Amino acid sequence: MVEFVSSEFTMKPVLLGMTVLLVSYICLGYHICTCFALVVCFVLLANAVRQPGKGLSDGVGRAVLVTGCDSGFGHHLAKKLDSMGFTVFAGCLCPEGPGAQRLVEEGSDRMKVLQLDVTKDEHVSLAKDFVEANLPKKGLYAVVNNAGISDWGETEWSSAEDFQKMADVNLFGAIRVTIPFLSLVRASKGRMLYVSSIFSFFNCLNMGAYSVSKRGLEAFADCLRAEMDSFGVKVSIIQPGNFGGATNILRKKTPQDIWDGFDDVRKLKFNQKYVEMACGYFESVCASGFKDCTLVINAMLHALTAPRPQSRYLIVSWTDMMFFYLCPFLPTYVTDSVFQMSPMYHRRKAMLYS
Repeated sequence: MVEFVSSEFTMKPVLLGMTVLLVSYICLGYHICTCFALVVCFVLLANAVRQPGKGLSDGVGRAVLVTGCDSGFGHHLAKKLDSMGFTVFAGCLCPEGPGAQRLVEEGSDRMKVLQLDVTKDEHVSLAKDFVEANLPKKGLYAVVNNAGISDWGETEWSSAEDFQKMADVNLFGAIRVTIPFLSLVRASKGRMLYVSSIFSFFNCLNMGAYSVSKRGLEAFADCLRAEMDSFGVKVSIIQPGNFGGATNILRKKTPQDIWDGFDDVRKLKFNQKYVEMACGYFESVCASGFKDCTLVINAMLHALTAPRPQSRYLIVSWTDMMFFYLCPFLPTYVTDSVFQMSPMYHRRKAMLYS
């Protein structure tokens, strides 16, 4: 089996070092920044190239539970793990659906498809019973919390129920799965993975509910990583960028669907032409993103098999990488001003309430 310690992950410390150099020069001036940045870059580079140690060589005898396997990242990861010798418990919302059936038909006898709606306690309880009854000799090695939903909309278009529905899947669904399965992963000194998003730290127009759920998910995963470190359990967060076209995660809705969902008060307040424009804009943004899941699957495999997995895997295009590495360190007024460079921003301001 291949060891997934690829150059795309060892490049992260190098890029981070370049970012430190740039920020240091801006903030500290040339002479001070040179000494400071060189030291930091040397440490980061040494960390990147040092012997990584022996990674996981095969998955035989080990099990992985993956949620959200009907399609997208979860579906592709389940197939890959099965081919690597892992016993895969593929949690699917619709076990009789086409995605789940493809896993059964194309997978080995180690592929175990089970119904798992992460918003339902009874599904999680039944899933745990099934997993415990079918564990291979080396136990449950990892849980990949991948199940998620996405949607977009102005905050004033939304209700508290919209925010709650998003959080119930993306945040509380992961918590609901983690707690009962954690003892099994701890016993094998295994891995816990959480699929988040760049929207966990990048504040974006019309993505409020999704951002809230993913920011909460990362807070939970960060606390869990600190708790589990004593027991040899590694916790990693996957932060994909624009993979909407590769996963079809973004809910498909027409401008008329949105407009019909407005009550009379909202119909008087908002501009139907803006609704149409916003729908077209978000469709075009999704269409411009990644068309397949390969980069994300590689990151997941690295997190599962590398001896020293990263705590976070940021997966964006090379052109976006520097900005998103810098983003958490930039002043809020700088990151907020990014939207002012978009023609959509100014059209929104002129049209939204007119």
